[in-house]
Amino acid sequence: MAGITYSSVDNEVSDILNKSFDNTFRNGYIKANDVMLSASFKKFGQCILDMEIRDDDVWVCSFPKTDVSFSRLAERKKTYCALGTTWCQEMTWCITNDVDLEGAKQSLAERFPFFEHTAQVDYEKVLQEKPNLNLPLYVSDSFKFINELKSPRFIKTHLPYKLLPKKLREQSTKAKIVYVARNPKDTCLSYFHHCCLLDGYNGSFNDFCKLFTSDSHNPFFDHILSYWERRNDSQVLFLKYEDMKQDLRSVILQTAQFLGKDLTDGQVLVLENHLSFKSMKNNRAVNFEPVIEFYKTINYLVDTKGSFIRSGIVGEAKQKMSPEFIKVFDEWEEKCLGKSELKF
Repeated sequence: MAGITYSSVDNEVSDILNKSFDNTFRNGYIKANDVMLSASFKKFGQCILDMEIRDDDVWVCSFPKTDVSFSRLAERKKTYCALGTTWCQEMTWCITNDVDLEGAKQSLAERFPFFEHTAQVDYEKVLQEKPNLNLPLYVSDSFKFINELKSPRFIKTHLPYKLLPKKLREQSTKAKIVYVARNPKDTCLSYFHHCCLLDGYNGSFNDFCKLFTSDSHNPFFDHILSYWERRNDSQVLFLKYEDMKQDLRSVILQTAQFLGKDLTDGQVLVLENHLSFKSMKNNRAVNFEPVIEFYKTINYLVDTKGSFIRSGIVGEAKQKMSPEFIKVFDEWEEKCLGKSELKF
């Protein structure tokens, strides 16, 4: 793929997005190689493709929102958070850094920055209202922040394989990719929770499910399969959230082997404890409470008194979805994965 082809978003989908989402941090939407992104992405697309990749880079990739997601429930005034990508990021960083829990006290956003943050989140409107707002560099210019990091660099992205930097896609360096996938129903629920709080989504869960299963939105299975098809590459490790929940120790050992690290039994035990629900819940370096506090300072969030991390139960979405949508998701999954060996 030589470059990026941009196209407009379907009018119907665009109308739903503009109506149902707060657009404080976006100035519209665009498609880049058939993937719907913030319109501001176009300014950075070539920069992303041309990024220099280092041999010791470690990337954690996932579909949004396999990772941390928050849900604002005004009537309860609590914030919920489910783990996936963040869990994988913390595990990967700790393994590579010999379970350095002292170093892990630094914010994960600084240790393991979000690659396309600046291309996806536009702070222009907010800065016009609050010109003295001091944004950290990993927010205001995530590309510069990452380029200036000392090696080894740890980088998170939600981009599909076809939009990754060219040298990373072509594996012309020794950089490694850890991809974490989650079943579509639970991913949809997690994404819904995230959008309710951090994207100002004001629609129903049913409407969100319709949007999620629409290929006009952001093809879920295309994203996952683009990495699944490369699971046997020596520089790609494909993980499933469900396996992490079922047997974290095995996934830690699998990831350590992939990263060329030999952990002692004691280190594995320490890491298991560090990655536990209780530990992650109380760890400000990973629980995203500072993010909530930041949004409060710009009056973007309300009714967020108190917060806790929910355990991210596998299969939770089945309890929230109507039988109609469970059927829709099952048929969608069978259609997209029927010829694939990937199963959830």
